[in-house]
Amino acid sequence: MSGEPAGLAGRTVLLTGATGFIGQALLERLLSGHPSTNVVMLVRERPGATAGDRLAELIAKPVFGPWRERAGEDRARDIVRERVRLVPADLSDAAPDVPDDVDVVVHGASVVSFDPPIDEAFRTNVVGSVNLYEGVLDAARRTGRRPHLVHVSTAYVAGSRKGVVREAALEHAVDWRTELDCALEARRAAESDSRRPEVLARLRAAALKEQGKAGPSAVAADTERRRRDAVADRLVAYGRERARSLGWPDVYTFTKALGERAAEDTAREAGAPLSVVRPAIVESALRHPYPGWIDGFKMADPLILAYGQGMLRALAGIPDGIVDIIPVDLVVNALLAAAAVPPEPGDPAYYHVGSGARNPLTLQRLVELVQEHFAEHPLPAPDGRGAVRNRDLQLLSESQAERVLGTAERAMDVAERALLALPGGERTRAWQRDLHRKGREVRMLRRYRDLYGAYGAAEVVYADGATLALDRTLPDGEGCDSAAIDWPHYLRDVHCPAVTAAFYGPPMPRAPKPAPVPFEERGDVAAVFDLDGTIVASDVVEAYLWARLLDAPVRSWPGALLPILRNAPRYLRAEHRDRGEFLREFVRRYEGAGEAELRALARERLGDVLLRRAWPQAIRRIRAHRAAGHRTVLLTGTVDYFVEPLRALFDDVLAARLRVVDGRCTGHFEAPPLIGEARAAWLREWARDEGVDLAGSWAYGDHYSDRPVLEQVGHPVAVNPDAHLYRHAKRLRWTVAEWGGAGGKVSAVLDAALEEAR
Repeated sequence: MSGEPAGLAGRTVLLTGATGFIGQALLERLLSGHPSTNVVMLVRERPGATAGDRLAELIAKPVFGPWRERAGEDRARDIVRERVRLVPADLSDAAPDVPDDVDVVVHGASVVSFDPPIDEAFRTNVVGSVNLYEGVLDAARRTGRRPHLVHVSTAYVAGSRKGVVREAALEHAVDWRTELDCALEARRAAESDSRRPEVLARLRAAALKEQGKAGPSAVAADTERRRRDAVADRLVAYGRERARSLGWPDVYTFTKALGERAAEDTAREAGAPLSVVRPAIVESALRHPYPGWIDGFKMADPLILAYGQGMLRALAGIPDGIVDIIPVDLVVNALLAAAAVPPEPGDPAYYHVGSGARNPLTLQRLVELVQEHFAEHPLPAPDGRGAVRNRDLQLLSESQAERVLGTAERAMDVAERALLALPGGERTRAWQRDLHRKGREVRMLRRYRDLYGAYGAAEVVYADGATLALDRTLPDGEGCDSAAIDWPHYLRDVHCPAVTAAFYGPPMPRAPKPAPVPFEERGDVAAVFDLDGTIVASDVVEAYLWARLLDAPVRSWPGALLPILRNAPRYLRAEHRDRGEFLREFVRRYEGAGEAELRALARERLGDVLLRRAWPQAIRRIRAHRAAGHRTVLLTGTVDYFVEPLRALFDDVLAARLRVVDGRCTGHFEAPPLIGEARAAWLREWARDEGVDLAGSWAYGDHYSDRPVLEQVGHPVAVNPDAHLYRHAKRLRWTVAEWGGAGGKVSAVLDAALEEAR
């Protein structure tokens, strides 16, 4: 680095968005290269994190690493304490209380999504700008200062255009105040519309179909979730279509353009100098603070990673379209240079910071260089065995992409409905895994097509003459001229390695499999187990059959089996509607059974069968929890007589109880069986009474009706899940366990009985 530039020496610079990508790099440069410049940071506090906490977290990030190393950790902390002041503020709510000594304002805070709801985009990109500049200018009126406003925008505010775009004010007549009022009103209208009875009835019907087995509270919660999602989707669509109707590709560029106009109006009314800096697609650093520095994934990075992982095989875009990428350190150099030379009030300066005019990179060339990188440095395969083999990436036109996507989405929808109708099993889950993987690819292509299609098909060049004039005022190595970028070197050797660095590490062991990590020894957590399908390979129907068949001669078995088979459709319909209805329907078959006989049968004969049907992994897991001091709990809708053989494994057992009158079962329950959300409610109360930490606890279940219990704990495990639970578990990244073995085989008791009959 050379000596301190004169333009900002002794000045006070106010920053917004300092925790963002460009903001981090800008703050680092001010601290490391401008020793007499003071900084005021506007920071939005978060629950549990003060402005000071957020600054401390920020300074610990890698972007400040080289500077901290040069200065020394203690001296670096002193510099931050001496030169950085914090102003807690939420610009979307009100104008901030700005110190009186601010000379330069660099406003970089912005919404980070291309497709937020329209009101959220306006609150950040328009309302936030207006509130900031009002706060700054209120302070200026008290002191007579005229602070230089540096507004960070984007080159794409020019909209969906072709040809050369000059560095000048945007040519549009859109009234930002009217658009702001309508955007904020859109939220109220969408919320009101979502509460109409016909809308709620439709949403509740969909929720009932999906969540009925989990209980009425789950249905209500899902109905409300669907309503909120519908509101958000409508506001996203509102923003997208309003932007496109006015010539912008998305609500992000639309609101950034109106934020520029609001800044121009405010600066003109206050007589303040204004510079508007418009970066293109900002990516990893070329040189400073070190080559490849990046924070998070930027616009091109998800595409690069998806291709490297073998998930992206096609992309919408034109081969000769310009992908206007610019390294972040060149953007920071331009911002600092612009901040140092304020224009005359009333005559704003505009700067495009990109590469398309001086050093264009086409989409086809970008694809080729990315493919070359992964051909030489493939990502390791997810299972640690070998590497990902990438295919050539195909560029599709808009019509081709839409046709391919439409066909794939329809096929995925049909396949998902078919799989959800199938019973759970290893083969079904294997199909679901494959469908989940393919679905990710389809959804990814759709999202990239919707969000980035306009950028991949750009036929626009952003003139950068004013920016080149700034570059001539900067020392060598600290400029902003994109001609300094060698694309093969930057993409293959700097940027792609930075994006994929986290994916390269020591190879995963192949064999033997690592031993399971023992559970932490704790006495304040629980392990909660369902029975049917989770611990044992059976259900209430099978338990009933064993109860009826074990003490009966084999020749009488058909008479016992036929009624079950005849009523199977009715049981399936009841189970599909509501698991409680299914259990009540089935338990009527116990009417007239003697309680003493059932207990004796469970004690003398059924216990052996039950243990033989148990999954070995389940028994080992229960014992491991007990060895770690965890409370083991069995929650089941199975009749209590039939779980007695397993009681010794558990500290607490809650099972269904049959109503008995004069020693005979009535065919009804003594109390409603705990199913779905009733189990979850019982578990919460039990944990509160027993001092159990559910956040540190485990729960195991196989059926979608177990979902409410699984959601109560910090470690949910879906065991051999049915199709609905498998899909839910994959979405939430729960552990999915495949248990099998001896418990899945026909019991030795049944084998012996059949052999005796022969």
